[in-house]
Amino acid sequence: MTIEIVEIMGRSEQGITKPFICRGDDDHVYFVKGHDAGRRGLICEWVAGQLGLRLGLPIAPFEIVDVPPELVSIAMREDVRDLGAGKAFASRKLPVVELTVSQMADVPADEQRDVLAFDWWVCNSDRTLGDRGGNPNLFWDMENDKLVVIDHNQAFDPHCSARNFVGMHAFWCQAPMLFHDWVVEQSYAERFRQVMLDWEAICDSVPSEWRFLDGEQTLPTDFDFHAIGQWLLRYRTDNFWTLT
Repeated sequence: MTIEIVEIMGRSEQGITKPFICRGDDDHVYFVKGHDAGRRGLICEWVAGQLGLRLGLPIAPFEIVDVPPELVSIAMREDVRDLGAGKAFASRKLPVVELTVSQMADVPADEQRDVLAFDWWVCNSDRTLGDRGGNPNLFWDMENDKLVVIDHNQAFDPHCSARNFVGMHAFWCQAPMLFHDWVVEQSYAERFRQVMLDWEAICDSVPSEWRFLDGEQTLPTDFDFHAIGQWLLRYRTDNFWTLT
């Protein structure tokens, strides 16, 4: 059953999209991205999130929620149109702090490698962290002492390349093991294959209204599900594992 947003509590000051902080009818608080995030951004969030979950990444719980038009109409906010009514992407608010360079060593090596492999697979360059800072979109759950992964609206980036990925990723230290160990490569290739068995089901779960730019659903969103599904199969090629 779809979660309905019942209260708009505020808006985050972090992130490019500045998600709204909302309460759902399940009494959980969520960071909600709607109209201002763009249709493609919402699809990327949902599809990449579903792929990441199936790969085993510790992604913060997320849902497709419904924002009632009545709630938008009575909201006392000038920016409420950025949220808009209808289906939105919601990531549950957790007791976390942003991961720092000093905390990276607390993340198990295999989990770091999973995140690195996933981001290269879906071409998500939005995970940088180094001595000079960055934008890792990685958090640390203080209560459960574990990594939390968020934010995939920039996945499936057609301009992503080895040049802007190499050395920039928060967990780039795992690259030698990931890209120079044949056994590890084959293990991930098999995991990717297993995830892709659900590709059609993941695509079918995307709300129909996100697939179009207009309410009449005549202008398709710039997200070619078939082409991206085929592109994700590049893990079968040697070039994928040599970062070229």
